[in-house]
Amino acid sequence: MAVILDGKELAKKKREELKEKILKLKEKSGIIPGLAIVRVGNNSASETYVHNKLKACQEVGINALEKHFLGMESEEEIISAIEQYNQDENIDGIIVQSPLPDNYNENYVASKVLGAKDADGFGIENLGYLLSNQEHVLAATPKGILNLLDAYQIPLEGKHVVIVGRSVIVGRPMAIMCLNRHATVTMCHSKTDNLAKYTKEADILISAVGKPYFIDDEMVKDGAVLIDVGMNRVDGKWFGDITPRAQEKASFYTPVPGGVGPMTVVTLLENVYELSLKRERKDR
Repeated sequence: MAVILDGKELAKKKREELKEKILKLKEKSGIIPGLAIVRVGNNSASETYVHNKLKACQEVGINALEKHFLGMESEEEIISAIEQYNQDENIDGIIVQSPLPDNYNENYVASKVLGAKDADGFGIENLGYLLSNQEHVLAATPKGILNLLDAYQIPLEGKHVVIVGRSVIVGRPMAIMCLNRHATVTMCHSKTDNLAKYTKEADILISAVGKPYFIDDEMVKDGAVLIDVGMNRVDGKWFGDITPRAQEKASFYTPVPGGVGPMTVVTLLENVYELSLKRERKDR
């Protein structure tokens, strides 16, 4: 019988641990970790994500604020706000909430976040470190997945990891993190011919395509570990990328919701805390 990788429960435990660490940091140095979130436009999903992040920050003791632009401002105005946060000593981490409206160059705007304050971990500087096997700030979703695998003692070394989806937020950094942990990695995407040929070979299959029930039972082998990053809302309900029939064939799998999502949020909080420790060392 497949074992559920309970990200919700693990994230709860990690939040409690993080809350204690932040309290000790405040008592020791007076430092309170700070996070600034820049949101542009009125994407309802982004609004929900930011709300959840702000709430989670409050729970663990991180000072978080949101700067919301309506989407009519110039790129220069948004970049000016980012640069102010870059210079603010009380802000340890900055996020440019994706996606930005189409009239903005999202990569260009996000690139203005200093690498030392890149809480999301997928800025050019931190991705460069990752590629060089020098892990500084790691992208929250892939790092959360690794933490979940570690908690259930699922090794990566020597395993064949197949990743479906090549975004800079999940797929690409996930592939490098797995390589850095001595896995054999296959990267698949929308142009991959005969996708099932590769997914059926996976010891660990990670799907991040954002299409409900895209991976069915005929695309996975018995005993595979299934990591479902998909969060697809249909008629008010959430669906993953992987069908329940495929989950039945797995040794371990992540539910949707309650799997990868909670781990992403708590890992982001951990990134902010770790960035705040740099401020503590600087103040010594």
